[in-house]
Amino acid sequence: MDLVTLLEQAESDPARRQPAADAVCAAGPDALRLLTDRLRAGWEGISVDLCGATLVDADFSGCHLAAVAFADTRFHGTTRFEHATFAGEATFQRALFAGDATFAGARFDGDAAFGRTRFRGRADFTGAHFAGMAWFGRGAETWWDDDEAWDTVEEIAPAPWDEPGEADPDWPVAVLVEDYQDWEEGGDGARFTADVTFRDATFAGPAWFYNARFAAATTFAGAHFAGRCHLDHPTADLTGADWTGNTEDGASGWPLGWTAPPEGGEVTFDPGVPPFARHLTDADPAGLAMLAQLGEDRPDLRQRIVTTLCALLRAPLRSQVRSDPPLRRRTQRLLEDRLRHWPGLHLHLSGAVLVDADFTGCEADYAEFCGAQFHGTTRFAGNRIKRPSFSLDGPLGHATFHGDAVFGTPPPDHAVFLGTVT
Repeated sequence: MDLVTLLEQAESDPARRQPAADAVCAAGPDALRLLTDRLRAGWEGISVDLCGATLVDADFSGCHLAAVAFADTRFHGTTRFEHATFAGEATFQRALFAGDATFAGARFDGDAAFGRTRFRGRADFTGAHFAGMAWFGRGAETWWDDDEAWDTVEEIAPAPWDEPGEADPDWPVAVLVEDYQDWEEGGDGARFTADVTFRDATFAGPAWFYNARFAAATTFAGAHFAGRCHLDHPTADLTGADWTGNTEDGASGWPLGWTAPPEGGEVTFDPGVPPFARHLTDADPAGLAMLAQLGEDRPDLRQRIVTTLCALLRAPLRSQVRSDPPLRRRTQRLLEDRLRHWPGLHLHLSGAVLVDADFTGCEADYAEFCGAQFHGTTRFAGNRIKRPSFSLDGPLGHATFHGDAVFGTPPPDHAVFLGTVT
């Protein structure tokens, strides 16, 4: 029976709608419009599974959906989900949006998982509503040890990690036993290469952007946070945002300089922190000097300042490595210098791109280099880093050294060396 006939029969028999939708998804992207037209016209309670598919100019705007699965899906062209409703879980783990993507006005009534999703074009979540968890953290699957999904784990086929300056470090499909890790541990978050906006978005549950990476303008202006929030990108704009003070899921984290009242209220800029974020450009790098001086004056802020510098180095490259902007080089040198003078700190450089890094004489308690990309000549000899980590779990999420590396001691296990190692 052809798809058109299946769909026509389902019009008068709601029990046939889900099987008809499944048949459309299995038929490929050319048939997708046959389904989306009906999802806009009133078909409700329909789940869609297009994991691993390649879609061009996909248009789900205004569609009424139940659970959706777009893990490892490749979206090319312009993708539209504006004013779509998701009644169940919406899974976009490791999906690739090669062009612009809009979720403006979308409503997620269940959890929304965008772990390690790549947005190469503009991403628009203006006015989106997240009733459950909004997950933009690591892209690992987390299953219980008796989950039937283990039987098909080898069938997961992620899109190649062909980003400027980065290698594919095997961990886009890292699978962890549920509760194996804390939310904050390991992995790499969603990757935003162009402008992204969550202006006036509502987060009724946890808003998790830990380890998310932002390369361009990032705004959460006017957003409402009602649960735990972890957003530490240093140039994120939170003007007019507010938070209810919910601490049931743990403490929230805000970008350096932004603060929320303990009992909730407007997120404001701390008058004790200079507005460094306004001066973090190649044309005006004065923000780095402000951060350095702030750390000298306020030792209690040194960890947050180091985390801020790491976040700047984790920003995705928008061009090839050797044409990286001067601000990145200045940031890296400042971080290396301060680690020679500020003891007892932690480094969060998961997924960072570093060029001619020199950690000689640097000191840190813990340093996470999972999935980091080292270019040029890298020097670790003579460092005093107590617990460096160069992979997520065994060989998964390994760091890659694209040039020569100088350790002076046995090199770390599981890292990949493409140059000489001494």
